[in-house]
Amino acid sequence: MNLNTADILRRPRITEKSVFQQNAHGHYTFQIHPDANKQQVKEAVQRLFDVKVTAVKIQNYAGKTRRTRMGSGQKADWKKAIVVLASGQTLEGV
Repeated sequence: MNLNTADILRRPRITEKSVFQQNAHGHYTFQIHPDANKQQVKEAVQRLFDVKVTAVKIQNYAGKTRRTRMGSGQKADWKKAIVVLASGQTLEGV
């Protein structure tokens, strides 16, 4: 599947752990398109934020089953990328 740069990064994942990783180590966490790979994520971050990416780690998450009044439902599967920047660089607005 051919994805453009804007479709690859869905949103930043802001949690206590991700904020600590940003401040201490320069690791930024994003929710990404399920079909995106490491190379596409690296190119998208470098183009959008004009920084040097040294590594990308990707994790897949299965959607959880939830109970509802009508029975049970399934939340969507999703994918997370942890982007490591070169030393001394930061992402503005994330």
